[in-house]
Amino acid sequence: MCKCADYTIHSAHCHHGWDHSIPPAQTVAPGTTIEFECVDSAAGQFNENSTVADVTALDFSKINPVTGPVFIDGAEPGDAVKITLEGFKPSGFGWTANIPGFGLLADQFEDPALHIWKYDPDTLAPSLFSKYGKVPLKPFAGTIGLAPAEPGLHSVVPPRRVGGNLDIRDLAAGTTLYLPVEVAGGLFSIGDTHAAQGDGEVCGTAIESPMNATVTLDLVKNAQLETPHFTTPGPVTSHLDSKGYECTTGISNDLMTGARDAVRRMVDWLCKTQGMSAVDAYMLCSVCGDLRISEIVDQPNWVVSFYFPRIVFD
Repeated sequence: MCKCADYTIHSAHCHHGWDHSIPPAQTVAPGTTIEFECVDSAAGQFNENSTVADVTALDFSKINPVTGPVFIDGAEPGDAVKITLEGFKPSGFGWTANIPGFGLLADQFEDPALHIWKYDPDTLAPSLFSKYGKVPLKPFAGTIGLAPAEPGLHSVVPPRRVGGNLDIRDLAAGTTLYLPVEVAGGLFSIGDTHAAQGDGEVCGTAIESPMNATVTLDLVKNAQLETPHFTTPGPVTSHLDSKGYECTTGISNDLMTGARDAVRRMVDWLCKTQGMSAVDAYMLCSVCGDLRISEIVDQPNWVVSFYFPRIVFD
């Protein structure tokens, strides 16, 4: 159950970049609980009847809208905003796409692809990916942040010191996130909600899904925090661990090369053992598989592993 909110910030209060000159949608005292209506990362450009042609037609000026901002009374540079993620109200609709030019293996997957997801927003039962398996769900906010001090409009796409497009799947219900304040009031916004994602979001999209997010905004004075810090309430992979994993590796003197090789080998394994198309395997890896740095001390080569949960095939 979500904690009852003191305010609701509706999706009409969305913006497509970070800019501390954007007027706040609400001013609140520390300790206030707010429900945000979050649209998906394509700003509603996909629906249940969308086709792959809609990927090509995407208006990228609308990508990754966030709802807000909220001004927190008393927040000043040097403080931290403490964000308690109280809960999410999923919509039951989602999408995953391979967008040409985007993703870890963009040079190998040049054609658009789209998968439409339907899931039960009440039970969050694992969602069917075609005939190949079911993906366990874990709603969270992909983009969550404060306004930067530097003037002007800044893209929402890259993550920043003050948060932003972090795409950390463990920023789910129960987690507490701390973000460094750079401007008066902090100016908090949230969006890019996901029904599920693997660590790395390797194809560039997760199960992108509109939903409401309820958070409590508090203040830690003079925290002097350099970058985001978060605390989880318990295990973070329990929804995936029970059947074990299939794992591939990439070994290289470059972490990006190792990551690409590990994902490419998992795509190949899924195609060979499950009869999937390469692009389906790539998108499935993005929503439920995890990239991990397994070893980074034995120069000159490092080991990156890709973990694919076997529970998907049950």
